[in-house]
Amino acid sequence: MLRILTSGESHGPQLTAIVDGLPSGLAVSAAAINAHLARRQQGYGRGRRQAIESDRVEIVSGVRFGRTLPGPITLVVRNKDYDNWRTKMSVAPVDEPTAAIVCPRPGHADFAGALKHELEDIRDVLERSSARSTAVLVAVGAVCRELVGAIGGRIYSQVCAIGDVTARTAAADQIEGLAEAVEASPVRCADSAAAGMMIAAIDEAASRGDTLGGVVEVVAIGCPPGLGSHTHWDRRLEARLAAALMSIQAVKGVEVGAGFAGCSLPGSEVHDELLYDPDLGYHRARNSAGGIEGGMTNGEPIVVRCAMKPLPTLKNRLRSVDMTTREAVQAHFERSDVCAVPAAAVIAEAMVAIVLAEAALERFGGDSMAAFQRNFASAKEALASRGYTGVRWSIPSRRT
Repeated sequence: MLRILTSGESHGPQLTAIVDGLPSGLAVSAAAINAHLARRQQGYGRGRRQAIESDRVEIVSGVRFGRTLPGPITLVVRNKDYDNWRTKMSVAPVDEPTAAIVCPRPGHADFAGALKHELEDIRDVLERSSARSTAVLVAVGAVCRELVGAIGGRIYSQVCAIGDVTARTAAADQIEGLAEAVEASPVRCADSAAAGMMIAAIDEAASRGDTLGGVVEVVAIGCPPGLGSHTHWDRRLEARLAAALMSIQAVKGVEVGAGFAGCSLPGSEVHDELLYDPDLGYHRARNSAGGIEGGMTNGEPIVVRCAMKPLPTLKNRLRSVDMTTREAVQAHFERSDVCAVPAAAVIAEAMVAIVLAEAALERFGGDSMAAFQRNFASAKEALASRGYTGVRWSIPSRRT
């Protein structure tokens, strides 16, 4: 089974991930990983930290000649800003420690973490709880995308809303064609009119010392039916996707397919009728299920959305309490983004890739890529014998 462990602090020397369970022979490229790390650092509304860091991965173990070995992979992303924090983040005791942070930021892990771990300095929790940790998860996701690609899966994202500005987003059957426009947009939105209003909204929030959240969508096209399971609560694919996406800092809601909007409609307008055509094979007229039925992929595009709250570190500081004196104070300010929604979309892609890679390993198995691909080919033959030709795997949904 796929096992992933990460470590590191926001201003520590590095972020590290150990990935165990991938088959040997999987292509791994530092250049491909770095491309996704660069995407995570982009987006209108990011803060000064992105000007300091230039994230690059170091593949420390588990890869030889561009292919995975039969053992754990170790990925490292260095924190350049550590040079400015060597004393504050020293591993060894120091003669004069920096002043403790005692004023928690509402909406962060500060307050609950300080109580849970009996901390006198909130920095001891905020360093690990920082969204900086997602950099190494994006690196892991980039590796997992290679395995998802081996079964035909392609993963895309787009921003649906920032603040109160909602875009006309691409449907699942259009997102591949608009991928370049999404990547070129500073807010990852192909609707240029909405993108302009999003940028203006971010500027206005910045002028007030405030922050903005939004909604992102991830679409995975080409995944075969049968990833996930209906047999246990913790093996259902939508449950695993929701857990992975909710683990992203500031994400407070996840929906699949029609999601909450489908709850107000009658069943006849929600459930995706099953059709068959000799050329198309099995297909649907719409994709309200978001590519998942009964905890398993059904061959249609997987569509998931995340609601990201506004970031809780505000220049216009919120009210808080000094945890030493119990006096009313303003919350601590740690440099922050005004809006990180575009970056969250890239992180969400990575988390979807991790979940789908794990589900693919469960479905097709194999200790080597050769075995994995043989098992996948055998599964395709079995599906074809039951009338599922696989044509739909490469044809986007004709969602209406």
